[in-house]
Amino acid sequence: MEYDIASRPSFALVTVSLDAGESIRAESGAMVSHDTTIEMETNATGGFLKSIRRAFGGESFFQNTFTAAEAGDVQFAPPLPGDVSHVELTDETMYVQSGSYLAGDAGLDVDTEFGGARTFFGGEGLFLLKVTGSGPLFLSSYGAIEEITLDDRDSFVVDTGHVVAFEDTAEFTVRRVGGLRSTLASGEGLVCEFSGSGTLWVQSRSPDAFLAWLIPKLPSRPATNTQ
Repeated sequence: MEYDIASRPSFALVTVSLDAGESIRAESGAMVSHDTTIEMETNATGGFLKSIRRAFGGESFFQNTFTAAEAGDVQFAPPLPGDVSHVELTDETMYVQSGSYLAGDAGLDVDTEFGGARTFFGGEGLFLLKVTGSGPLFLSSYGAIEEITLDDRDSFVVDTGHVVAFEDTAEFTVRRVGGLRSTLASGEGLVCEFSGSGTLWVQSRSPDAFLAWLIPKLPSRPATNTQ
């Protein structure tokens, strides 16, 4: 499956070239365009229960599968201004944060896994997306994506809002930046501290930080006079 990622890192657009019979699965709303040789089917991938779990992980209940009747291209883009990164999985597992799964080989298993309190307090909800199998996976972000290799580090700290994905060989804990005073005064909230081996993908912008900047600037609704 060939692909090309254009307009990186601010407004990335990935073009996937499918041979006859090849398929790729994408999140609802990710498709930008496709050739008429490409057929689209919408379904609750993996059945009702798995789709419910995936929805808890922040992804859409329904996914779209694109299959080439004849060779053709299909294009995908993230919902926010940002980047797209390709990862080739070979019988392995990755964990992807809510909203960062864009598309992947139709043979990949996309499920959720309960992460306990550490993911709840990390701001990523109770579930992380668990992507397992072999084939291409496309990650999306808000801002640019950077790859961090953990193998040569004792540990590495990332703000929870900047985590895109990580390999299952990595271990992580969620903690505050410092004491309560530091957490409130520094402008930083909770962070993930990663250790072990593997690769971590981070995004240069945080949707939560953007909303925290934007919402106070929105005009408030004038009070309604009930008299």
